[in-house]
Amino acid sequence: MATNGYAWWYVDALSDDGRHGITLIAFVGSVFSPYYALARRRGAGDPQHHCALNVALYGSPKRWALTERRRTALSRDAGSLAIGPSSVRWDGRGLTVEIDEVTAPLPSRVRGTVRLWPEAVTGHAITLDAQGRHRWWPIAPCARVEVALERPALRWSGPGYLDTNWGDAPLEEAFTTWDWSRVSLHRGTAVLYDARYHGGGGRMVALRCDPSGRVETFAAPPAAPLPGTLWRIERGTRVDPGHTAAVVQTLEDSPFYARSVIATHLLGEPAEGVHESLSMDRFTAPWVQLMIPFRMPRAWR
Repeated sequence: MATNGYAWWYVDALSDDGRHGITLIAFVGSVFSPYYALARRRGAGDPQHHCALNVALYGSPKRWALTERRRTALSRDAGSLAIGPSSVRWDGRGLTVEIDEVTAPLPSRVRGTVRLWPEAVTGHAITLDAQGRHRWWPIAPCARVEVALERPALRWSGPGYLDTNWGDAPLEEAFTTWDWSRVSLHRGTAVLYDARYHGGGGRMVALRCDPSGRVETFAAPPAAPLPGTLWRIERGTRVDPGHTAAVVQTLEDSPFYARSVIATHLLGEPAEGVHESLSMDRFTAPWVQLMIPFRMPRAWR
């Protein structure tokens, strides 16, 4: 992996009954780490020295864990990734995440297993920037997720999603903001990626993914604003003409990032799914860099 580069693997799911949600992100070169940002500024941006598994539980109970670890805590091969006591494994049929993490800022244990079963795996990787340094691959847009946690005691299942991003340069050098969302359709999943570049312009990607693994682009419908967050992060999406979109629930509201559940209308049908808004300009602000360690401690080993 390139100096100053990164890779992450992202899973999200919402329970069938609408009461719970989960997001898991395994980072090598943690793009939202103040420690990695400082190392890059000092010319020592080794991505393997800044790795973490982010675990976010929504509903009741709600939990957040994101402990950054050093390269001595990292082990990886073609089918598995271990970061400290947690691991991610792909066996050709599905993804298994073994979680053993401690929450922050108030410590509590999150331990258990999450399994993702894709309906199909796509081969549709996309370059997000004009220089070809940032890539995205929606690996399994249509999937089922099973959550079985010991601590806290929690079991549920529901529709889920798996993708990966990787790049050779810091995100903040290419992007100012982006809005991303994935929503469940009657058959398949629609994914929108709306990224804005430094200096103007951007990339709008609109995909329809069916359970067989076929991925088709479609013309993105008109932009629709969503209410801003308490931290004044702007949110927006795309919605069919004559319809509106709304925030059902804000799951994460941070100074530079928001994750939400939205209700929208795409490809001729009502849909609900997960949405995120990111401001890299806000992330690089010194006051934000000083706040992040309270929710993202760094382990000594």
